[in-house]
Amino acid sequence: MDDILKTMKISAAGMRAQGHRLRVISENIANAESLPQSPNDTPYRRKVVTFENELDRRIGLETVRIGQVKPDNSDFGKKYDPAHPAADADGYVQTPNVKILVEMMDMREAQRSYEANISVIRASKAMLSQTIDVLR
Repeated sequence: MDDILKTMKISAAGMRAQGHRLRVISENIANAESLPQSPNDTPYRRKVVTFENELDRRIGLETVRIGQVKPDNSDFGKKYDPAHPAADADGYVQTPNVKILVEMMDMREAQRSYEANISVIRASKAMLSQTIDVLR
Protein backbone atom coordinates (compact mmCIF):
# COMPACT_ATOMS: atom_id res chain seq x y z
CA MET A 1 0.00 0.00 0.00
CA ASP A 2 2.94 2.30 0.73
CA ASP A 3 4.12 1.94 -2.89
CA ILE A 4 0.74 3.08 -4.20
CA LEU A 5 0.91 6.24 -2.10
CA LYS A 6 4.47 6.89 -3.31
CA THR A 7 3.30 6.51 -6.90
CA MET A 8 0.53 9.02 -6.31
CA LYS A 9 2.98 11.53 -4.79
CA ILE A 10 5.35 11.17 -7.74
CA SER A 11 2.50 11.75 -10.18
CA ALA A 12 1.26 14.73 -8.18
CA ALA A 13 4.74 16.30 -8.42
CA GLY A 14 4.63 15.75 -12.18
CA MET A 15 1.24 17.43 -12.38
CA ARG A 16 2.49 20.45 -10.41
CA ALA A 17 5.52 20.81 -12.70
CA GLN A 18 3.46 20.51 -15.90
CA GLY A 19 0.84 22.91 -14.52
CA HIS A 20 3.55 25.50 -13.94
CA ARG A 21 4.90 24.85 -17.44
CA LEU A 22 1.41 25.43 -18.88
CA ARG A 23 1.21 28.79 -17.07
CA VAL A 24 4.54 29.90 -18.56
CA ILE A 25 3.45 28.79 -22.05
CA SER A 26 0.19 30.73 -21.62
CA GLU A 27 2.17 33.82 -20.68
CA ASN A 28 4.29 33.42 -23.80
CA ILE A 29 1.22 33.11 -26.02
CA ALA A 30 -0.46 36.09 -24.36
CA ASN A 31 2.58 38.26 -25.10
CA ALA A 32 3.33 36.97 -28.61
CA GLU A 33 2.15 40.22 -30.19
CA SER A 34 3.43 42.62 -27.52
CA LEU A 35 5.52 45.33 -29.11
CA PRO A 36 7.85 47.78 -27.39
CA GLN A 37 6.57 51.33 -26.90
CA SER A 38 9.75 53.24 -27.69
CA PRO A 39 12.84 52.65 -29.86
CA ASN A 40 15.02 51.82 -26.83
CA ASP A 41 12.63 49.22 -25.39
CA THR A 42 12.85 45.51 -26.11
CA PRO A 43 9.81 43.36 -26.80
CA TYR A 44 8.64 40.48 -24.63
CA ARG A 45 11.22 37.70 -24.43
CA ARG A 46 9.92 34.12 -24.48
CA LYS A 47 10.40 32.10 -21.29
CA VAL A 48 11.32 28.42 -21.08
CA VAL A 49 10.94 26.03 -18.16
CA THR A 50 13.60 23.59 -17.02
CA PHE A 51 12.96 20.59 -14.80
CA GLU A 52 15.08 19.07 -12.06
CA ASN A 53 14.98 15.97 -9.94
CA GLU A 54 14.30 16.58 -6.28
CA LEU A 55 14.73 14.07 -3.49
CA ASP A 56 11.53 13.83 -1.49
CA ARG A 57 12.84 12.65 1.87
CA ARG A 58 9.37 11.74 3.12
CA ILE A 59 8.93 9.04 0.50
CA GLY A 60 12.61 8.35 -0.17
CA LEU A 61 12.32 8.84 -3.94
CA GLU A 62 13.16 11.49 -6.48
CA THR A 63 10.36 13.54 -7.96
CA VAL A 64 10.31 16.24 -10.61
CA ARG A 65 10.17 19.94 -9.88
CA ILE A 66 10.61 23.19 -11.77
CA GLY A 67 14.29 24.04 -12.00
CA GLN A 68 14.26 27.49 -13.51
CA VAL A 69 12.16 29.69 -15.71
CA LYS A 70 14.75 31.22 -18.01
CA PRO A 71 14.54 33.68 -20.89
CA ASP A 72 14.93 32.29 -24.39
CA ASN A 73 17.90 34.20 -25.80
CA SER A 74 17.03 33.60 -29.44
CA ASP A 75 16.86 36.65 -31.69
CA PHE A 76 13.84 38.90 -31.79
CA GLY A 77 11.90 39.19 -35.01
CA LYS A 78 11.48 42.37 -37.02
CA LYS A 79 8.42 43.87 -38.58
CA TYR A 80 8.32 46.78 -40.97
CA ASP A 81 6.10 49.47 -39.46
CA PRO A 82 7.64 52.94 -39.86
CA ALA A 83 4.64 54.59 -38.16
CA HIS A 84 5.11 52.65 -34.92
CA PRO A 85 6.65 54.66 -32.04
CA ALA A 86 9.31 51.95 -31.45
CA ALA A 87 10.44 51.82 -35.10
CA ASP A 88 14.14 52.20 -35.72
CA ALA A 89 15.67 54.54 -38.32
CA ASP A 90 14.91 51.98 -41.07
CA GLY A 91 11.26 51.64 -40.01
CA TYR A 92 11.55 48.22 -38.33
CA VAL A 93 10.09 47.28 -34.95
CA GLN A 94 11.47 44.39 -32.94
CA THR A 95 8.89 41.68 -32.26
CA PRO A 96 8.84 39.05 -29.50
CA ASN A 97 10.76 35.83 -30.09
CA VAL A 98 7.60 33.82 -29.44
CA LYS A 99 6.53 31.39 -32.17
CA ILE A 100 2.89 30.42 -31.66
CA LEU A 101 3.29 27.02 -33.35
CA VAL A 102 6.16 26.08 -31.02
CA GLU A 103 4.15 27.23 -28.00
CA MET A 104 1.13 25.20 -29.10
CA MET A 105 3.29 22.07 -29.53
CA ASP A 106 4.84 22.63 -26.09
CA MET A 107 1.39 23.17 -24.62
CA ARG A 108 0.10 19.93 -26.12
CA GLU A 109 3.11 18.02 -24.78
CA ALA A 110 2.63 19.48 -21.28
CA GLN A 111 -1.09 18.71 -21.43
CA ARG A 112 -0.44 15.07 -22.39
CA SER A 113 2.08 14.68 -19.59
CA TYR A 114 -0.38 16.21 -17.13
CA GLU A 115 -3.11 13.83 -18.32
CA ALA A 116 -0.75 10.83 -18.06
CA ASN A 117 -0.06 11.72 -14.44
CA ILE A 118 -3.80 12.01 -13.77
CA SER A 119 -4.26 8.53 -15.26
CA VAL A 120 -1.58 7.12 -12.94
CA ILE A 121 -3.27 8.70 -9.93
CA ARG A 122 -6.67 7.32 -10.97
CA ALA A 123 -5.22 3.83 -11.47
CA SER A 124 -3.41 4.02 -8.12
CA LYS A 125 -6.60 5.18 -6.41
CA ALA A 126 -8.53 2.27 -7.94
CA MET A 127 -5.89 -0.22 -6.79
CA LEU A 128 -5.93 1.29 -3.30
CA SER A 129 -9.72 1.05 -3.19
CA GLN A 130 -9.63 -2.59 -4.34
CA THR A 131 -7.01 -3.40 -1.69
CA ILE A 132 -9.20 -1.88 1.01
CA ASP A 133 -12.21 -3.88 -0.30
CA VAL A 134 -10.18 -7.10 -0.12
CA LEU A 135 -9.13 -6.35 3.45
CA ARG A 136 -12.75 -5.88 4.61
